[in-house]
Amino acid sequence: MIEIFKNTNYDFLGKKWLFIGLSWLLIVAGIVSVAWRALDGNPKTHPFNLGVDFDGGTMVNVKFKEKPDLNKLRAAIEQQGIEGDKITLQPVSEEIGKADKNEVLIRLPNLAQEAKDGADAGKKKILQALATLNAPGTQGKADINALGRDQLKEELLKADPLNLKAGGATQSPEVRYTEIAGRIVDYRETQRGGLIASLDEVKNLSGIEPQPGDALAKSFFAGAASVKSAEAVSPQVGAELRNRAIYVTLAACIGMLLFVAFRFKSWGFGIGAVIAVFHDVLVTLGIFSITQLEINLTVIAALLTLVGYSMNDTIVIFDRIREMMRLRRREGLEKLSNDAINQTLSRTIITSGLTFLTVVALVLFGGEVLKSFSWCLFIGIIIGTYSSIYIASPFMLWWEERKSGRTIRSASGAQSVVAEAAGVINQTAPKLVPNAATGGGRKKAGKKR
Repeated sequence: MIEIFKNTNYDFLGKKWLFIGLSWLLIVAGIVSVAWRALDGNPKTHPFNLGVDFDGGTMVNVKFKEKPDLNKLRAAIEQQGIEGDKITLQPVSEEIGKADKNEVLIRLPNLAQEAKDGADAGKKKILQALATLNAPGTQGKADINALGRDQLKEELLKADPLNLKAGGATQSPEVRYTEIAGRIVDYRETQRGGLIASLDEVKNLSGIEPQPGDALAKSFFAGAASVKSAEAVSPQVGAELRNRAIYVTLAACIGMLLFVAFRFKSWGFGIGAVIAVFHDVLVTLGIFSITQLEINLTVIAALLTLVGYSMNDTIVIFDRIREMMRLRRREGLEKLSNDAINQTLSRTIITSGLTFLTVVALVLFGGEVLKSFSWCLFIGIIIGTYSSIYIASPFMLWWEERKSGRTIRSASGAQSVVAEAAGVINQTAPKLVPNAATGGGRKKAGKKR
């Protein structure tokens, strides 16, 4: 294996209290953030910025022809009967080296009428709001940017620009218009990013006769915006997903505690590893509460990834400690732990460094959809790497020293009891002192014989 650091002898555990204090500072800051937001008195304020997956509601990614006016967009949504403070508009970050994306993430919370209208109520409201942003004179026409294949086919069948319903056509009207609708939708999604700027683009498409292109302006128009993606989750489903995410994380930690304790034949190793994992999760969630980064299902996936990643790094150090305990029995456990951390330092730096570079690429180029996921990994890898050294090992040492102290005290107590019992026996038993006369007489008697 490549070694970056050779024959290192850093006193990692000598600085354990500095890093334990830093961990407590981060955990307390997260707890203060959660408590402050929970006790704010505003029912709309939540300790965490829960995504649609957990809190329910609607999340729609909308692409516009030009850079959107967020104030105008918010006003259009408010006209649909939604309070302004419940609307979240978030421009999608521009990718490095590319043109403006002109995309906005629109998030609506659980609406009161969702119980009867279903989880798609929010999406319908957004579509109605986007329709009000279109140019005048488009009423009664179909938005080519808002139609799917089947809807576009039905509209073409109604208009019948090729006059295929009149009879005498060699091809079925439904088959031909299905092909035309598919060609238009494929062009829109693959080449135009989901938004056709003008109907003139459709007229020049290969594989489409001139007649449909000329007739499109009578029945269709190119809307100012199109919906690229939409998520809608009911409150019941969101609550169930949230509870299951908590259960899965706790079950993973308990399972690893039992496995490590069994594998290393010591609860100290298991407790140290699991405390480090809980530390990583608490610090990461605290930072998410402070920064109000969104927590969704991808964040839970990232947290579980970090749980396994941190545990793997901790196991490598613990395994080296266990190996050295068999070879160097007379040395103290803290000295062995320090040596084990130094011997695995190159492995830790190489593994964590390469993973960290990958995560940095996700943070820079992952886009808005992967923003929370990539930041969770970014924070977790830093926290998880140092927790394997400064959290797991010190807690393992504390447990093992505490257990060894009990063993020593019990052994010394047993020795004192044995000594006391021996003293009593010596005092009560008859003393066997050699008698010189008797001994001498026996010798003489033996000689006479």
